[in-house]
Amino acid sequence: MEWPSQSPDLNLIGHLWEEHERRVSDIRARNADEKFSQLQTAWAQIPQSVLTSLIQLMPRRCQAVIDSRGFPAKY
Repeated sequence: MEWPSQSPDLNLIGHLWEEHERRVSDIRARNADEKFSQLQTAWAQIPQSVLTSLIQLMPRRCQAVIDSRGFPAKY
């Protein structure tokens, strides 16, 4: 399947970054090393169920992009 140039709707990493941001937004660090450690820990704690649900949504996302002829869909 060709990637529609005007549709970021098939990119799941954005949703993972949002999940990650929610997990670290209230955490403060004293230095860069501490922050990096916090970011790694938060990333590792994202449940497999989040990843699974994003993957399971792909057929609907693909169909939405096909229906919108490559233009942005409601995802």
